[in-house]
Amino acid sequence: MNLTESSPSFLTRLAVCSWSLRPSDPAALATQLLDLGIPRAQLDLDPLRENAAVWGELPAVFAEAGIVVVSGMFRTVGEDYTSLETIRRTGGLVPDATWEVNWKNLRLTADIALQLGIEIVMTHAGFLPHEPSDPAFDKMLGRMRQVARLFADHGLTLCCETGQESAESLVSFLDHLAEPNVAVNFDPANMLLYNNGDPIAALRTIGQRVRSCHLKDAIVTHTPGTWGQEVPIGAGQVDWPAFFATMADINYGGFFCFEREAGATRGTDIAAGRDFIKALLPTYI
Repeated sequence: MNLTESSPSFLTRLAVCSWSLRPSDPAALATQLLDLGIPRAQLDLDPLRENAAVWGELPAVFAEAGIVVVSGMFRTVGEDYTSLETIRRTGGLVPDATWEVNWKNLRLTADIALQLGIEIVMTHAGFLPHEPSDPAFDKMLGRMRQVARLFADHGLTLCCETGQESAESLVSFLDHLAEPNVAVNFDPANMLLYNNGDPIAALRTIGQRVRSCHLKDAIVTHTPGTWGQEVPIGAGQVDWPAFFATMADINYGGFFCFEREAGATRGTDIAAGRDFIKALLPTYI
């Protein structure tokens, strides 16, 4: 598909991951988003659960500023991203030691998302077992099904973020799960950071399961078993023209959320990424 056919709709669907900006409160976040010229956010829901006294003001602040929450995100307790091995042990819904508190938090998070009118909430589910013969496979299916049905009761779609397994393994797990409100938040950079395959090939494999996505770039590691390097958009190995062309081919209708999780100049990097994407796609007002 010709990029020019779909670029206007792509540009109107740019958003920013709130946690990338590390805001102190809703007013600060609103100011940062307006300064970027992107009045749309994928919102970290954890501060609203953890510090309602401050973040409970967000709906009023966003309404006054004309900012839209396009989707949400939640973290799980105890995640340690120090290395690939530590996140494998501690990430997502996998660890038994944190499952009960995560389940408690998720029930509150689902209520918050419902109150905000959010329809899509994403997370890293953790390293999903690859084979049904793995004893952990049925356990993870059970936990994911429990969360999926909680979310379904709240009118929510649960999006699993890519990266911690190959696209083929993720699709296989979701096929076994067979919950209609579970989809994918596609992050092309995570495929490189976790060294789990070419992002564009992965996007084609996952296809129309993609309901949300991140705009982020990275360089794959040269040392097996270690992290790749997150870099500003356009400085990494994501083939952005192919990314947007593939998104058009799979008829993706969601938002494109800038995420920056490394470096000390994240707002500046997101602004540069915004300019990169707008130069890549035909600019219009």
